[in-house]
Amino acid sequence: MSELLAVENLGKKFGGFVALDGINLSVRKGERLGLIGPNGSGKSTFVNCICGTLRNETGSVRFEGALLDGKIAHQRTRIGLARSFQLPRPFMTMSVADNLRIPLLYTVNARSGPRITSGDAAARTHELLALVGLEAKALHRPSDLTQIEMRKLELARAIATEPKLLIADEAMAGLSQSEIDDILKLLMQLNERGITVILIEHIMSAVMSFSQRLVVFVSGRKIADGVPTDVMRDPDVVRAYLG
Repeated sequence: MSELLAVENLGKKFGGFVALDGINLSVRKGERLGLIGPNGSGKSTFVNCICGTLRNETGSVRFEGALLDGKIAHQRTRIGLARSFQLPRPFMTMSVADNLRIPLLYTVNARSGPRITSGDAAARTHELLALVGLEAKALHRPSDLTQIEMRKLELARAIATEPKLLIADEAMAGLSQSEIDDILKLLMQLNERGITVILIEHIMSAVMSFSQRLVVFVSGRKIADGVPTDVMRDPDVVRAYLG
């Protein structure tokens, strides 16, 4: 697998607080990468710097070899880098279907190549609804959805941008075991379709079953990177979680 994302010496401060301290990380095309760490370890800051919501002070981010410095969030989305949020952020006044149609048209039609027609958009929206099991809720508002349905809608909105890399940020928090299994199955399906996935999650059983590789952050530093079973036996990782 060739390299898709390359992060070199990434650093970010908030005043005198060091949120990220020289992070180096590469992600290969087609990979399933788990990213874990205690609260405050820098995971969200890292994602925000990758996706363009925050600007890093040091280091660089490359996507498919192209330097992303200076590109803002929507520009990074348009080249194939998408994320879902821990707290879903749908357009509450729009239908579930329109919540997918908007990112589809806005992102894909901004890329070079044939534009998506309204008919194409309708077909693609239906396909996405079927993929996440929300066909019956297509004309409903997001306020009508259950918690698991809202998480699926959040993932579907990210998928609608047709990403090459999806960063799923705590998509399973607060869900039951059967609901966690549903989200894992969906993420596996996306990966099988060629989407590279970074999973950020506190539910260790989910991370371990999903990830081919596991990275651990503590206090803004990367302390482990490797095969999940080996990483979880690392003394530094054990200390970070168990004290």
